[in-house]
Amino acid sequence: MRDSAPATPDPVLRHGDQGSEVTELQLRLSQLYFYPGKADGVFGHRLERSVRAYQSSRGISADEPGVYGPATRARLESETTEP
Repeated sequence: MRDSAPATPDPVLRHGDQGSEVTELQLRLSQLYFYPGKADGVFGHRLERSVRAYQSSRGISADEPGVYGPATRARLESETTEP
């Protein structure tokens, strides 16, 4: 008997995505002053530039530039608090 279902991997977020995961990303980047915009849950050009700037400043190259993948997520979550 299993106590819990297997964990689903966190989604990779990129330009064009929308929803609560994108809002969380915007809020986390705002904590570090990388995202100056309103947290509206839309992954647009401004958020893509913010993710690129964050990746560049942290030397993250495992994820595609401007894409919120596993390496970027792990680093950002280690530096911020859950909004």
